[in-house]
Amino acid sequence: MPDKTLRDISEKMRDIDFTMLVTQTLGGRFAGRPMSNNREVEYKGDSYYFTWSHSRMVDDITRNPNVALSFQTGKNLLGKPGMDIFVQGTARIVHDRAAFAEHWNKALERWFKQGVDTPMLVMIKVQAQRVHYWDGKEEGEIVVG
Repeated sequence: MPDKTLRDISEKMRDIDFTMLVTQTLGGRFAGRPMSNNREVEYKGDSYYFTWSHSRMVDDITRNPNVALSFQTGKNLLGKPGMDIFVQGTARIVHDRAAFAEHWNKALERWFKQGVDTPMLVMIKVQAQRVHYWDGKEEGEIVVG
C-alpha cells in the first residue's frame, strides 16, 4: 500500500528544476509550458513561478485558475529510482514585489534582467489540491490541505 508523504515527495522534487505548468486556453484546449521550479525544496503544497503579466498563460489563469503541474525525476547520481509527480491545483497571479523577493532566485535574472523590479513581472502561486505520484513500483495520491 502506498504510504508516501508530502515530505517524501518534496525530497524527490529537490533535484527537479523545471516543471510543465498546464492551463486551459480560451478555446478549451490545454497548454503546457516549462517553468522553473526555483528549486524550492521544502514543498508543502505551494509553488511559485515567474512570468510576464501580458502572457497567454496569465490570461488563461485569470479565466480559469485550475492548473496542473507535471514533474519527472530520473535516476539520481546515486542510482536511486526516479518518480513521476502530477499536481492538480489552483493558481493565482501575484503582483506584490515583496512576495517576489521572498521567492526570487538569482538564476531567474537570465529571463528577468532587472530582477524583482523587471517591468510587467508577475508571480504565479499554485496551491496544490492533490498530488499523484508513481515511482515505478507504487503509486499513490496525497490530498493537500
